[in-house]
Amino acid sequence: MKILVTDALSDSGLKILEKEKDFRIDVKTGLSTEELGDIIGLYDALLVRSGTRVTGDLIQKAHKLKIIGRAGVGIDNVDVEAATRKGIVVMNTPGGNTISTAEHTMSLILSLVRSVPQANSSLKQGEWARKKFKGVELYGKTLGVIGMGRIGTEVAKRAQAFKMKILAYDPFLSVDIAQKLEVEIVSLDELFERSNIITIHVPITSETKSLINRDALSKMKDGVYIINCARGGLIDEAALADSLTSGKVAGAALDVFEYEPPKDNPLINLSNVVATPHLGSLTKEAQVNVAVDIAKQLVAALKGGRIINSVNTPSFDEEYMKQMNPYMFLGERLGLFLTQIMDGNLDLLKIEYRGEILHLDVTPVTLCILRGILKTVIEEVNIVNVAYLAKERGIRIIESKTAIDEEFNDVILLEATCGNQVFSVEGAIFGARKEARIVRINGYHVDAVPAGNLLLVTNEDKPGVIGQLSTLLGKNNINIAAMTVGRNIPGGKALSVIEIDGDLSEEILKDIAAVDNVVDANVVNFNLDGRSL
Repeated sequence: MKILVTDALSDSGLKILEKEKDFRIDVKTGLSTEELGDIIGLYDALLVRSGTRVTGDLIQKAHKLKIIGRAGVGIDNVDVEAATRKGIVVMNTPGGNTISTAEHTMSLILSLVRSVPQANSSLKQGEWARKKFKGVELYGKTLGVIGMGRIGTEVAKRAQAFKMKILAYDPFLSVDIAQKLEVEIVSLDELFERSNIITIHVPITSETKSLINRDALSKMKDGVYIINCARGGLIDEAALADSLTSGKVAGAALDVFEYEPPKDNPLINLSNVVATPHLGSLTKEAQVNVAVDIAKQLVAALKGGRIINSVNTPSFDEEYMKQMNPYMFLGERLGLFLTQIMDGNLDLLKIEYRGEILHLDVTPVTLCILRGILKTVIEEVNIVNVAYLAKERGIRIIESKTAIDEEFNDVILLEATCGNQVFSVEGAIFGARKEARIVRINGYHVDAVPAGNLLLVTNEDKPGVIGQLSTLLGKNNINIAAMTVGRNIPGGKALSVIEIDGDLSEEILKDIAAVDNVVDANVVNFNLDGRSL
C-alpha cells in the first residue's frame, strides 16, 4: 500500500505507519496543485491536514485511492461529495484536538472579558492605564453554547468551574444527557436572548453558514460577548463588525475567519476584538493525538477493513463488524442474486429484516445489499459510494423490521418492483456457524448456498423434467453439486435450484429452456466481484 502525506504530520503518527511492512510512506509537503495531481494516481491513501486542498478534480485523478485521512476535525478542505461518488472513504480525527480547542475557547473568553491582550500591549508601550481595562467576572454569567458535541461539552464543563449558568442549543442533545451535564436545553432564539457570552461549536454547512447574522445579533442582549473557535463562515463578519462598532456587542474573540489568512478584514483592527490565527488545535499534545489517531485509523481500514471516524460512511467498532459479517455477506449475496433474476428497471426496493437481527443496527447490511445489486452494472462500487449511486439512479428504498419469523431466527427479505412485476428472494442465517442460505425465491421454498453458479429452472410440475435436466447437464459435462425443488401446489409450477460446477454457456441454457414443460431458465453467478475497501 502506498501512502502519501502532504502536510506536516507528527513523527508519532508516521512511526505507526512505518512499522507496517506492507506500507510505503512518502512524505511530500508543499506540493502545488499540479504536482499533487501528477502523482496522486499512484497512491492508495492520502493523509492531509488543513494545508492541502483535495478538490474534485484531484480526486478524479486518484485512480487507486481508497482513503483520504484528515489529521484534525475539519474536512472543509476535502471535496467529500466527489470522494463519496468515487468510493473513497474520508475520515477525520474528531477527538484528537477536543481538549486543546476547549481550552483555547476558555482562554479567549477570559482574555476577552478581562482585556488581557489590550492591557498587555498598553503596558509594553509604557502606559499604566488601569481604569481603561476594567473587566467583568464570569461568575454568575450565562454562557450560551451552540453545539454540544465533544468540544462544546468540554467547554461547558470548564465554564461550570467558574459557576456560570449554561444554556445549550443542539437539536440532537437528549434531555437525559443535558441533565447529566447540568445544562439547560433552549431554542436558538432563547439562547440569543438570554446569554451574556455565546460560543459556537458546530461544523460549517449550508444550514449553519452565517448562523450569527444581523437578525441573530438583533435578538442578543446589549453588551454580549461572542466567541468562535469552530469554523470561519459561521458568523456574518460584516454584521459583527457593525455590532462591535455600535456597542451592541461588547467584544468578540475569534480564532477562525471566513477567509484565512484574513486580509482587509474589518474585525482585525477593532479594539474590542481578540484574534488568534487558527490556534484551537495547535498544541503539542493535539498534534501528536491527531497524528496517532489518523495513523491507527488508516492501519485499521487498510489492513482490517474497519472504518473509524468516517464522515461519508457509517463507522462501527471491530467487535460489532465481526457480529455483522454473516449478515453483510448474506445481504450482498441476496442483492447480487436479485439483480440477476429481475427483469426491467428497478423502481422500488423493499428490504425487510425479521427475527433477532432487528435488534441490531442494520445500516452496513443495507449498504451491502445495495452493493450486491449495483456491482453487476457498476465496476467501482463499495459501501462508501453505494448509497450515493443508488440515490443518483433514483432507486427508492423501503426498509422495515418484523420481530418474529415463523421458520428462522434471522431472515432478510428483498423485494424488487420493476414496472408491473415483482421479484423476491429471502435468505437466512443458520446455526452456531452463522451459515448463509437462500430459503425462498419468488415465493418458492428452496435451500441453496449463495455461492458459485446457480441454475434456476421454472417448469410445469410434471414427471420427467428433472431427469431431462440432469441428462442434459451430464451430456455437457456440467456437474451438479446440489439441487432443491420448490413448488407451491402439486401439479402447478415448480422451481428447481441447481448448484453447478463451472460456467454454463448461452447455448446450453437455450437447450435447457427448450426442454418440455420448462417455462424459464436462468443462471445466477455469484463470482461477480466489484471493488472492495
